[in-house]
Amino acid sequence: MSDVPLHPETLAVHAGREVDAGTGAIALPIHPSTTFQRDADGGFSHGHIYTRYANPTRTHLETCIAALEGGVEAAAFASGTAAAMTVFQGLGPDAHVVASADSYHGILRLLREIMAPWRLAVSTVDTTDPDAVRAAMRPETRLLWVETPSNPLLKISDLDALADIARAANAVSVCDNTFATPILQRPLEHGFDVSMLSTTKYLGGHSDVLGGALVTRAADAFWERIRFLQGAGGAVPSPFDCWLMLRGAATLPLRVRAQSENAGRLAEHLVAHRMVEAVYYPGLAAHPGHALAARQMNGFGGMLSFTVKGGEAAAVKTAANVKLIKRATSLGGVESLIEHRASIEGPETRTPRNLLRMSVGVEHVDDLIADLENAL
Repeated sequence: MSDVPLHPETLAVHAGREVDAGTGAIALPIHPSTTFQRDADGGFSHGHIYTRYANPTRTHLETCIAALEGGVEAAAFASGTAAAMTVFQGLGPDAHVVASADSYHGILRLLREIMAPWRLAVSTVDTTDPDAVRAAMRPETRLLWVETPSNPLLKISDLDALADIARAANAVSVCDNTFATPILQRPLEHGFDVSMLSTTKYLGGHSDVLGGALVTRAADAFWERIRFLQGAGGAVPSPFDCWLMLRGAATLPLRVRAQSENAGRLAEHLVAHRMVEAVYYPGLAAHPGHALAARQMNGFGGMLSFTVKGGEAAAVKTAANVKLIKRATSLGGVESLIEHRASIEGPETRTPRNLLRMSVGVEHVDDLIADLENAL
C-alpha cells in the first residue's frame, strides 16, 4: 500500500488484499481451516491458533474495513446485531446507555429485552438535540449510541457535538454508520470512538451474506475488551462470508454513489406526488437535517422513507402494487426494496403506520419512478 493517503475507491479495491505469495493469485484465497499447526517448540509463528480467535481471510476483511472507516483496527462479526451486542456486553452490569430513540428497532430490542435484565440501564433520546443528550447523561453513563442517518426516519445527528458530550462524560461513543457507509461518512474523523456497520447491507451489497463490524479510533482498553469478547464469544463470520464481503467491498464506492443519485431523484419525484404526505430524505433542502448532512456527509445515501396519504391501508396497498421493486426487509443491495416498517417492528414501534421505507438500488431511476407511479 502507498504511504500517500488513498481515496475510498482505491482503498475498497486494495486495502486488505495482497497477491498470494504461494501462487501469485490476484484473487485472495479462502482459508476454511478452523485450526492451525503449532511449531515444534509449541509456538504459533504463523500467527493463528483457532479460527474463532483469528483467521487469515477474516484478517484481510478487517484490514479493509478499518482502512475504509479510517480506524486503527476492525473486528468482524457474524451479523450487525452481534457486533452491537458485543459493545453492550463490553460495558458490564450497572452501566447506563444513552441511545438514539430513532435507532434500528433490533438495537433497541437488544437493549430493552436482553441487556436490561442484566442490569444495563437505557435512556432513549432524540440525538438530533445535543441539549437533550447532555441532559440524559449520568455519572454511570458508559456509552452513547448514535444512529445517523437514523432508521427509518432519516434523522441527522451532529457527530462533532455528540462526540464532545460523550468525551466530557467519560463515555464511549459509538455511531451506527450502516446507512451512510464509510463512503459517505466517517464518524471516527468526527471524534467518535467506534463506528459500527451491519456489513450485510452496503458492504456485502448483494443480499447474499450476513455480517457486522466494529472499527475503533484507538486500540484502548475498551477495544481490548471488544477483541476479547469477539474471540471468547465466537460470533464471527465464516471465512467464505469474509471472502464474499471483501468481494462486495471492492465496488462499494461505485454502488453507494449510484444508489445515492437514484434516491435523490426518487425523493424529488415523491415530494411532488399527490398521494405522498411527506418524504424523509436528507438530500432534500426542506429536510430539517439537510445543512448538517451536507456538512458531515459526502452524499445523502440510498435510503429514503415516505408516508402515503390514506393511512396504513393505503401504504400497504402501495407496497403490494410494485412490480419491479421487491417487497422485502434489509437494505443496501443492488436491487431496490420497499417495506412497511411498522408491521415488522411490532407493537412498540414509533414509526408512522403509513410509512414505507425504500432501499434504492442501482437500476435505472426512470424504471423505479415508473414502478412507484403505478403503485401509488
